[in-house]
Formats: sequence, C-alpha cells, structure tokens
Amino acid sequence: MTNLWRAPYRGNQPMAATLTIPGSKSVTNRALILAALCDSPSILRRPLHSRDSALMIAGLKALGTTIETASNGDLAITPSQLFGPAAIDVGNAGTVMRFLPPIAAMAKGIIHFDGDARSHERPLGPVIKALESLGVSIEHGDRYSLPMTINANGQLRGGIVEVDATLSSQFISALLLVAPATKEGITIKHIGRSLPSLPHIEMTIAMLREKGVEVTVGANEWAVRPAVMHGASSVIEPDLSNAAPFMGAAMLCGGTVVIADWPHTTTQPGDQLREIFTAMGADVELRGRDLAITGNQIHGIDIDLHDVGELTPSIAAICLFADSPSYLRGIAHLRTHETDRLAALATEINNLGGEVVEEPSALRIFPKPLHAGVFHTYDDHRLATAGAMIGLRVEGIDVENIETTQKTLPDFPGAWAELLNGVR
Repeated sequence: MTNLWRAPYRGNQPMAATLTIPGSKSVTNRALILAALCDSPSILRRPLHSRDSALMIAGLKALGTTIETASNGDLAITPSQLFGPAAIDVGNAGTVMRFLPPIAAMAKGIIHFDGDARSHERPLGPVIKALESLGVSIEHGDRYSLPMTINANGQLRGGIVEVDATLSSQFISALLLVAPATKEGITIKHIGRSLPSLPHIEMTIAMLREKGVEVTVGANEWAVRPAVMHGASSVIEPDLSNAAPFMGAAMLCGGTVVIADWPHTTTQPGDQLREIFTAMGADVELRGRDLAITGNQIHGIDIDLHDVGELTPSIAAICLFADSPSYLRGIAHLRTHETDRLAALATEINNLGGEVVEEPSALRIFPKPLHAGVFHTYDDHRLATAGAMIGLRVEGIDVENIETTQKTLPDFPGAWAELLNGVR
C-alpha cells in the first residue's frame, strides 16, 4: 500500500507548545461570498489558504469576480457583474457546492457545476429545489445532485422558500448569503425534522448583520431583506474546529498546548471544545488572547454533538483512551459529509483492536488496548487528523493519504511536527 504517513508516536511524554491555527474555513468562504456581492472592494486579512478556499476563490473568479492574493496572504476582492459561460469545480467542498449555486443564479449565462466523485453522492437537492422554486432554470437530469448546469438570467427575484435542512445547515446558509442581493429578499422556512450545526447558521447571520443586513429570525424561519453591502477590511478568526487535534494532543499525552489568538467572542462551533474538553478532564483556561489546555486523566463522555458534529472525529480519538465508555450521539448527519464518518470511524478504530459500536445516529466507544496498523481516511480530512491523534498513543499507526488534510489545513504534517517539537 502506498501513500502512507507514519504518525509520530509520543506515548506519555508531555506536550509544551504554543501554536497559531490558520484561519477559519467556514468564515473565509462566507466572507468571500459576501465580498463578491458588495458594491466596493474588500480585504480579507489572515484568511485560510487551503483546497476548499482555493476552490471557492476559483469559482468566484470563474463568475467574474477579481480576487488577488498579496505576498502576506491577504485577499483583495473586487466585485463585478457576474456572468457565464463558466465551469465550476466544487471538489468535495460542501461550502462550495452549496454556497456557489445561488450566487451563480445571479449571473447571466450558462454555469456548469461538477466535482469529485464523492460530491455526486452528497446531498444538494434542497438547494436545487429552493432555487427552482425561485424561478431558476437548472439542468440536473432529475437527480437533484451534481453534475448540474444553471441557465442564469442575471437576476434572482427572491421570495419565500421551503427547505428541508435535516442533512446540512449549509442549505440554509447558502440562501441567507445570497438573499441581500435579491430584488425582494428571501424568507426561508425549514420544514425538516431536525436542524444540525445550528451555530453555522448563527455564524452566517452574524456576518450578514456585520454588513448591515437586516435578518429576522423566527421558529425555523429566517427572513432577509434586500440590502446594499459595502466592502470593508476584516480579519478572519483562526479555525477553532481545526484546533481540536492540537488541543487533544495535550489530553492524550499530558502537558500544555497553547493556541494563540483564541477569540473571546465567536459564533464558531469549535469554541465549544473548551466546555467539552473540560468535561472530559482537561484544564482549559484563557490566558489573555490565548487558550491553554493542560492534560490530566481522560474521562468518557455522554454528549449530544448534533450542533458540533465536525468535532466528532477528534473527540472520538480521545475517547479511545478514556477511563470509561463514551456515547457520542445526535450525529446521523455525519453520514453525508466527506465520507460516512460514523461508519468510517467505527471501521478504522475496530480494525486497530478497538471497540466502537455504530448506531444510526451515534457511536458507543469502549476503551480497549489498540495495536499498530493502517488508518484509512476515505479522503476525509477529519479522519486523517483523528488517525494522527491515535498515533500519539499507539506506536506504528500509518495514516493513509494525510494530504487530504489540505482541505482545511495547508500543512498539517508540518504543524503536527511543530506541536511535537514545542515550536513557539
């Protein structure tokens, strides 16, 4: 088997490192969309540069937006009339495949969307149906998935749309982001049985309000009025979800890891790591602008991760070494992410000698001694970082395709080495 990365083993040697985490993918890609819809140029400082953000930038450029990268990594976005023909590669990025079609509907011309093989399997129907209900012509062969082609007429009137966002909150955010640029605004009514990852919708609303957009929130309903948004200079927060494996390293090995520039106020779901890891036995404290986590013993946890499902792989990796079983629940929607994360975690951990019981919407984790082996990632960046975490405590873990972490972390192996070497 090729393309294997031997995860560094550390055992119980304590950590002592201070790290800076790259910018948030979720904030960066939302900020790019909003900047493209403004009436004047914008500057994004300290944005994330990763595969997902590169795909978003390429997609917006294909539609006519000018985006330039400064020598320090800052992005300068100059909006312009959106137009086709254009071909947009979404890769396997949920934000790109769901956020860009409503923007493409504002263009004039033919816009074709396609992506990685997995993108054809991931749910996109609610966005397609919502746009069709607003009068957008979309060719998808009645599959309601990628590949698809939008025949855009240069405007989106807006109106009332019903959306089943049970599988992804991104369906709601996609429509919220484009709503200010429509003629009538958009009122979105969620008609599904549940709504995962609500903090990501709250993030979208907060960013709209920062632009002066009026957003009214009701019970499973959001109304956005038309608005002219102005360009501005803004700083992208570090990606708190990407901090999870680095914070988890302190829990797994002991010692202290400091994450620089942790925001004191944020809508990022990753901020809940402070409470979760404290409940699992870590000491977590804000030190001025930084966050310090010190590992002690690890306790099992029974927790509903419905709103913060993206944290599940890292939490699961830590639970393997706890002093009691864990129950991670409310995460059925993870089956439609980059891979079926519940099945993948259960399979890979059990192949290493673990005991993970997979339920339709949960994982039961029973700590057991693990052995060396290959940890497959299924082209999922969060599976890859979970494998690296396990390798800290189990010697001989080979992580397949560690390069998939480039989706949200430009150089995870390098950052992991810095962590282990205590680079400040």
